[in-house]
Amino acid sequence: MPFLVFFLLILTFVPCFGQTSNESPDQLWEVGDRQWTIEEEHRFGKWIQETMTEDFFIRYMIPTDCADAVYAIRWIYARINHLPAAATTKEGRFIGHWSTDWSFLPTHAEWDRDERFRAALLYLFPITWTGTLPLDTYPVRISPDSVTPGTLFLVSESHTGIIAHVSRDGSQAHPLQTWESALPVKVQKLSLKTFYSGRPASKARSGLVKFRWPVSENGEWKYIDATKYPFYSEEQYASAFCKGYADYVEAVARRIDPTDYLPIEKMVKVMGTLTRLLKERVSIVQEGYEQCRDGGCPEASEMWEIFNTSGRDGMIISLADYLSQVIQSNALDQEMTKEMMETIPIQISENRSVTLYHVYQNCLWLSPHPEDEIEARWGLKKCVMIYVQTRATRESISFIEKTYRKRDPRFANFSIRQQQQILQRLNEEWTRSECTEPVQIPQKKSWVPPPRSSTGPYRGLKKCEAIRAEARATQDAISFIEKTYRAKDPEYADFSIQQQELILQRLSEEWSGSRCAGLPPLPEKKVER
Repeated sequence: MPFLVFFLLILTFVPCFGQTSNESPDQLWEVGDRQWTIEEEHRFGKWIQETMTEDFFIRYMIPTDCADAVYAIRWIYARINHLPAAATTKEGRFIGHWSTDWSFLPTHAEWDRDERFRAALLYLFPITWTGTLPLDTYPVRISPDSVTPGTLFLVSESHTGIIAHVSRDGSQAHPLQTWESALPVKVQKLSLKTFYSGRPASKARSGLVKFRWPVSENGEWKYIDATKYPFYSEEQYASAFCKGYADYVEAVARRIDPTDYLPIEKMVKVMGTLTRLLKERVSIVQEGYEQCRDGGCPEASEMWEIFNTSGRDGMIISLADYLSQVIQSNALDQEMTKEMMETIPIQISENRSVTLYHVYQNCLWLSPHPEDEIEARWGLKKCVMIYVQTRATRESISFIEKTYRKRDPRFANFSIRQQQQILQRLNEEWTRSECTEPVQIPQKKSWVPPPRSSTGPYRGLKKCEAIRAEARATQDAISFIEKTYRAKDPEYADFSIQQQELILQRLSEEWSGSRCAGLPPLPEKKVER
């Protein structure tokens, strides 16, 4: 009987609006009588699972940040399948597949070769953001049938991502895994992450949401009322939603997968997932090293973007931290778990392997840089990485002291305190790992963008080089904080990263004021991270 009701719902929930009239050959793409349904949403989710990969936007040379990525994924699927797609701009304009502003450009049967569609997509990105997504989405019921691949998570005017996979077998830290992009806007990899979000706000319409369906009524495209969608619900905003759970993230997890797994079963499942991710990483690291070992992939270059493993390593660190929580919170035998992990080899090269236990213990020190030696990529040169990060942090302190001590002493004091906290934690790790100072530390090359034409002279080149170097060091500090403290101490991570971003903002202003050439160390903020 429940299946019959669901089947009838699919058949009957079709908006009764005419959609075939007034289509123009000048519009972005034609939809005919095609329209969104529950079944089409399921196909959208399946397409995401089968099609989306971390290098999707690199393959098609599409620059994104977090909101750009989710809008692009929806529009690309709609374009391929001749379905309606729409978006609300910052100025309140409603644009979509029917728009004719790009009629002067040629079209093509394949979306990625369709100049008209690609131009519209690139136009869409800067005029939409996480602040417009609440106008194009609706909040959903938190249950397995409604929170599916293709559902978005939205943090108010800050960040967003799209559900990539739903795992209901206990093999992940959370049933939901997400695809996410981030600032700055550039052609970059998507990061596969474990679902994380603060408690959503009803007024902001954040939380877990789905895209609304554009329909045509009397020749005009619009959205139907949000409350009329089949999965619409505001339950996640209720005060009782998180009752009995540690937070919103756990409340979502228990509604998606309420199974109580035996601790040992959970541990083995998570170990299996972690092993799979590490074995997948082997070929990626090897290919990156072969392409980049002669210095062909300086950081921030296009090749570095293709071959770095920052996002993948973040997922590995998150899962290893969760595995540690499972072991410790259930008082599982430490020696037994160690022996289990030591029996699982990861063949990192033809003549070298490490164990799962080694990576579990040293995952924070996996190098994401494709130019680094294979040993460094797998945490076998931990002391070198601590040394490099320590040196970069000291250089940051020196730069802040020189640049802001007289101009803004309060900011200088505060920023230096943050750097000193990072130094203290690095020093603790250095001592704990019984490190000694390395004889030689390799110097990484920095990517210098091609010069731009300018009517004014370039001035203060040494100063510009110093600003860029400091920006890189600050970005490294943000990466270190994210990798080291996001799972263990999210409040500290948020606070510290916020301070680092203030430093980056100051550096960006300094870059502009010094008339430095090339790309600034940080683009203008778009409010999202």
